[in-house]
Amino acid sequence: MKIVSILARILLGLMFFVFGLNGFLNFMHAPLPPGLAGTFLSTLVASHFVYFVAVVQVIAGALLLVNRFVPLALALLAPVLYNILVFHITMQPSGLPPGLFASILWLILVWRLRAYFAPLLVQKAVEK
Repeated sequence: MKIVSILARILLGLMFFVFGLNGFLNFMHAPLPPGLAGTFLSTLVASHFVYFVAVVQVIAGALLLVNRFVPLALALLAPVLYNILVFHITMQPSGLPPGLFASILWLILVWRLRAYFAPLLVQKAVEK
């Protein structure tokens, strides 16, 4: 299982590091999809919101690649993955498989590091 989690960490790190850099450098030229998905993406680009998402992707991807602060990287990627899945489920189902693959890699890592996330699942926190 250790080899699987190492591969999952490296693949997930590469995916988000490369696609995050693409948010700045635009080296993967692709036309905008038609319809609502294209309108949504063009709004993200026009408002520069895409840069904020790209920063999170690059930072989290780099952390995964260098194997430092991995639980933090996974916490940063959770909302990004959620939005990727919701976007593809609601607006562009044809792009769903890569998002599912990234989510599976994320789940493997979270399961392997579940002890670090257990304190977040406390039902009633006591202030000290």
